[in-house]
Amino acid sequence: MTAARGGPPDLTGIDLVIFDKDGTLVDFHGPWGEWAETLADRIDAATDLDVRAPLFAMLGYDLVTRRTLAHGALAATPMARLREMTVDVVAGSRVPLEIAETIVAETWHAPDPVAVAQPLANLERLFARLAADGRRIAVATTDDRDPTERTLAALGVSGWVEAIVAADDGVRVKPAPDMVLHLAASLGVRPERCAVIGDAPKDLVMGRAGGVGLVVGVLSGVGTEADLSGLADVLLDSIGDLLPMV
Repeated sequence: MTAARGGPPDLTGIDLVIFDKDGTLVDFHGPWGEWAETLADRIDAATDLDVRAPLFAMLGYDLVTRRTLAHGALAATPMARLREMTVDVVAGSRVPLEIAETIVAETWHAPDPVAVAQPLANLERLFARLAADGRRIAVATTDDRDPTERTLAALGVSGWVEAIVAADDGVRVKPAPDMVLHLAASLGVRPERCAVIGDAPKDLVMGRAGGVGLVVGVLSGVGTEADLSGLADVLLDSIGDLLPMV
C-alpha cells in the first residue's frame, strides 16, 4: 500500500479523531533535541565520561541535523523507560550500575511542556471545526499525563479533547493497539469509526492494529515519507492540511 499524498482525507464515517501529540499537534524536534543535548551535557559535566555518541544512538537523535529519527527510542518511548535506557547507556561506559543510576538521578530533567509547546497548526480553529462537524477528539501519546494535560490547557484546546490516554496510564503503549481500543471503548465509539493521525510509524501501526477506519500520517514530526507511506491511507504535510475540509 502506498498512501495518497497531499489531499485532505475524507472523514465520512469517522466519529472520533485520535491525535498523537508531539510531532503531530506540537513541534517535536526543537524541544526534544534540546532536551537530548542538555542531558548529554549534564552527564558529561557530572562525570569524566563522554556518553554523547552512545546516548544519541540509543535515543535516535542526529546531532548534525538536530532531528529525531523515526525508529529511535526518543520518537515514541515513555519517559520512565527512556530514563532506564539512559542508565543502561551510562553503565555501558564501564560504570557500576548503582553509580550509573545515581548519575542519571542527578542529571535527569524534563522539558517544561508549556514553555516549549509550539502548535503545528491553528489548533483551536481545527478542533472547533471538527467538533462543529460532529466529530469527537481524543489524544493518544507516549508522553505522561500531567505534561500532556498542561500542554493542551496552555494551547487552549482542552475543552475539545474528550479523552486522553498517556504513557503512565497503565495502558500498553504504541505500537500496540491498546491506546486506540481504550479510547474507543471509553467513548463508546467503534474502532472502525475512528481515525488515527500521527507522525511516527508506531502511531500508524497502532491505528492499523486497532482496526480504525482511517490512518493519517503527517510529515511534521519524526517520520519521513518513506517511513510512513506504506502505513498510512493518506499523508499530509501537517494537520494544518485538515482545515480546508473540516
